[in-house]
Amino acid sequence: MELEDIVEILKNDPQKVIPKLLDDVREQYGEVPYIMNFMKDLPEIFIPKTLYDNSIMREVKNLDQDTVELISIGVASALRCEHCLKMHVRIAKRRGISKEKIFSAIMIGASLSNAAVLAESTRALASEFPDENGKNKEEKNEEKEQCDDPDCEVCNIAGAHIKQT
Repeated sequence: MELEDIVEILKNDPQKVIPKLLDDVREQYGEVPYIMNFMKDLPEIFIPKTLYDNSIMREVKNLDQDTVELISIGVASALRCEHCLKMHVRIAKRRGISKEKIFSAIMIGASLSNAAVLAESTRALASEFPDENGKNKEEKNEEKEQCDDPDCEVCNIAGAHIKQT
């Protein structure tokens, strides 16, 4: 459903747009996600959330819908959201996306999830075991990356002169 159609319906009767949005989602996905069914009786939440999700998930011009589904699968995998993962796998299967591609998306999500756990955990560990100067490796690296030039427009953003074009 186009945004202009939704706006027109909203002007007249917001309750009428909900069944049309649900039908549109069902047509696109082959099912209506649980969350949407749960929120359908709360138009003040359902309508803006659905419009927002639609603009992100279906109106993206730089990615095809198969790629969007694979990203959704990877993210659902990383977040360990079983319900979202199963739904997006079903949608991907309906779209004809191969099992191998779906598995690759799951593995990418799992790898990023693992990296996030390790990044957070190793930083926590390093903060409790500083070196002999009282600094951890991250603080040392940050010091090395800083520039000593007071006129540097990258390091000294507050003092940088913005060039007009």
